Amino acid sequence: MLKKIDKPLLIISFALFVFGLIMILSASSMESYMRYDASPYHYFIRQAIFLGVGFVAFIFVIFFPTKNYKPLANILIIIISLILFALTLWGYSANSAQSWFSIGPFNIQPSEFTKVIIIIYLAIYYEKHKNELDNPWILIKPILFCVVIAALVAIQPDLGTAGIVVLMSLIIFYSLPMSKKAKSTFNKLFLVIILVFLAVLVTTKGSFLKDYQLQRFNFLDPCDRYQEESGYQLCNSFIAFKNGGLTGQGVGESTQKYLYLPESYTDFIFPIIVEEWGLIVGILIIVLLFVVLYRLLKIATHAPNIRCSLIAYGVFSYVFLHIAINLIGVMGLGPLTGVPLPFLSYGGSYALSLCIALGLAQRVAIESNIVKKSKKLKKK
Repeated sequence: MLKKIDKPLLIISFALFVFGLIMILSASSMESYMRYDASPYHYFIRQAIFLGVGFVAFIFVIFFPTKNYKPLANILIIIISLILFALTLWGYSANSAQSWFSIGPFNIQPSEFTKVIIIIYLAIYYEKHKNELDNPWILIKPILFCVVIAALVAIQPDLGTAGIVVLMSLIIFYSLPMSKKAKSTFNKLFLVIILVFLAVLVTTKGSFLKDYQLQRFNFLDPCDRYQEESGYQLCNSFIAFKNGGLTGQGVGESTQKYLYLPESYTDFIFPIIVEEWGLIVGILIIVLLFVVLYRLLKIATHAPNIRCSLIAYGVFSYVFLHIAINLIGVMGLGPLTGVPLPFLSYGGSYALSLCIALGLAQRVAIESNIVKKSKKLKKK
């Protein structure tokens, strides 16, 4: 099995997860002790436990053929829909969102697993209808269902995750081998939907959004609003970048983690990395993340069938959107969304979901190599 997996992807993923654990320990130790009167290792241990479970899940997934998801896809999508609905009644609230179920000492966020389930659902659906991709209704039907699921996530409210669910679904949709005519039609349809949404947003001035959600769109010149909630976090992120310089202040020497940058071990882990390790290491991390994306894209383009191709494109879109949205937010290039940075941010449910997603991509790589080897044997 090790001969058939994508080794560069495996090695880089492992290295980033380990580095992420180190940075979670560094970034969270002060907040654990000073704010919550807990052990400095509190978040480190919790993340390590989830990564341990994630490793087991990863091993299981790479040995589980993708064709075996055919009878499970519809069941999984129904189950996650019911769970998301149940959150509105019995969910645990934190950070103004009712997005978790409290299970013993851990909080589980079902919306993180929605992303993986949607990847499987769309891949299986479109494979089943691969000979009907000229039918507009066949093409659009599962996307509408994904939008409904995104709406269930949005009402928690978790607009960041809801947006990722929609964008992931669209990237998978556009990965289909559909005709130019169909693609042109859907381009126009989605453009109209986007324009209508923007028109509603402008005319209502975002009145359907909560105050703290509207504040996230005010991301320009945050240090001019340091005393305001809309500028405080982002300005402290800029300060962390500035403090780091080229070579950093040293491991564990961040000053912004001393409660200046709230929850610096989650969405704002990257500024802490730059503050402690410097811009050079920050750039290296971004390069490694792009290598991960390249390997995922390569797996997708070499997949042996539409099912495997869509799974790999789905995992690519999952990782890409998290990287792009997180870095755009913490660098002040766009609104903050509360989206974690892959491999590095604290978040048990997200880490477990990411391990499963990477397992899916590696399973596609394995099946591609099996088919490739089979073709070589037939030629002989």
